[in-house]
Amino acid sequence: MAQAILAGGCFWCTEAVFRDVIGVSNVESGYIGGTVPHPTYKQVCGGDTGHAEAIRVTFDPETIALADILDIFFATHDPTQLNRQGNDVGTQYRSALFPLDEAQRDEAQAAITRAQADRPAPIVTTIEGPATWYPAEDYHQDYWEGEGQRNPYCLAVIPPKLAKLRKSFAARAKA
Repeated sequence: MAQAILAGGCFWCTEAVFRDVIGVSNVESGYIGGTVPHPTYKQVCGGDTGHAEAIRVTFDPETIALADILDIFFATHDPTQLNRQGNDVGTQYRSALFPLDEAQRDEAQAAITRAQADRPAPIVTTIEGPATWYPAEDYHQDYWEGEGQRNPYCLAVIPPKLAKLRKSFAARAKA
């Protein structure tokens, strides 16, 4: 098994996408890239800790390559928006990759290059780290499967992301 840490806006929304990807065995929401040890959701939402809302994806590299994970990441959020995704504004919603080693750093740069080829606007996704991962509070885990399907924000944002996954990466999406 391998892991990748991705920040593409609200972690509820990115978590929902990657839970539907074949070869992904776990997706954990959390915080990374800031200065406060063991931050809380309230602290991160305040925008003062420097952390990004992110997901840690555990996947089987025999089933899905990191390059595919990264291509799905770039296709299911807007990597051209600086410090925001839609109505979520602040550095905690930045588009960022947190490679766990030099090979992942190289893969991240290659993925940015591929993503840029598909867009006229510049990609603003940063490659950061190393940084400490902090799991989010339990109520944030598997959010879409529980509270998320009753949350108007999630209902507006997540289904279009899932539709894009199924349309653009049909062979990678769970049935």
